[in-house]
Amino acid sequence: MKEETFFFQWRFLASCFIFFLILPQAFPHYNPPTNPCLAHGPNWFPPLVNPRLLKAYAALQAWKLTITSDPNGFTSNWCGPHVCNYTGVFCASALDNPYVLTVAGIDLNHANIAGYLPVELGLLTDLALFHINSNHFEGQLPKTLNCLNLLHELDVSNNKLSGEFPSVIFSLPSLKFLDIRFNDFYGDVPDQLFDLSLDALFINDNKFRFRLPKNIGNSPVSVLVLANNDLRGSCVPPSFYKMGKTLHEVILSNSQLTGCLNREVGLLNQLTVFDVSFNNLVGPLPETIGDMKSLEQLNIAHNKFSGNIPESICRLPNLENFTYSYNFFSGEPPLNEL
Repeated sequence: MKEETFFFQWRFLASCFIFFLILPQAFPHYNPPTNPCLAHGPNWFPPLVNPRLLKAYAALQAWKLTITSDPNGFTSNWCGPHVCNYTGVFCASALDNPYVLTVAGIDLNHANIAGYLPVELGLLTDLALFHINSNHFEGQLPKTLNCLNLLHELDVSNNKLSGEFPSVIFSLPSLKFLDIRFNDFYGDVPDQLFDLSLDALFINDNKFRFRLPKNIGNSPVSVLVLANNDLRGSCVPPSFYKMGKTLHEVILSNSQLTGCLNREVGLLNQLTVFDVSFNNLVGPLPETIGDMKSLEQLNIAHNKFSGNIPESICRLPNLENFTYSYNFFSGEPPLNEL
């Protein structure tokens, strides 16, 4: 009986030994997935078979390394190879190959991010839209942006960018919308800017110091905002009045303009906004302002205009606001005209 009990005990122990010996092979050890964004995450990722997304990954990772502050965590998920899932990054089919996915847009507006713009952004060669307004980016626009031949919209407004006018702008053949306002750019603005085929141009609130060029009328823009720069006592060039076919809004306030408004101002009959306030313009207002039938906002305040206010202004059919205070007008239209 004792021998039989010993046999069963030995057999039980042998079975347990074999069970624990083969258990790890039958059920391999399970490692839970690791977040690659963590400090101790793996330093490798699955290979990217799409070379365009691989270049985008390199560019965005280089950019992330230059970011010094991101209080709202916009770039917290900028890790791993799937750049199309990054916040503020938008992918679409490539224009030259609809079967290939590529980074087509970046929109980090109002993200409150601080940092710099690295040269690696030139790797985003399919980029059509680049919006980073209302952040704290410093430094200059990298010259490698000249590789962005498809860039249609460039908005870097309301940052801390500096330096002379970014000449890389002239290497962007597809550009239609340019907004660099509210930065610390300084110096001259090349006449060449007004030969570009832009639809909207905002360079206001910088430290530019230049004269309105003779070729300003070459610009096909619908919106032109140059306010709060130093136009060095410029008079309005005659070619400016040739922009009537395209120009809808123009704001030249607080820009050291001098001289007078010519009768040709009436040719700007597509304008809805005309603001030349806080300048040194003189002389009478031309009666032809009454030909600007689309005008909704007219601001000529804080100048040195004189004479009578033309009655034709008060007959403008769409005029909503007319500000003319702080001038030297000697007469106003009859009250029934106002």
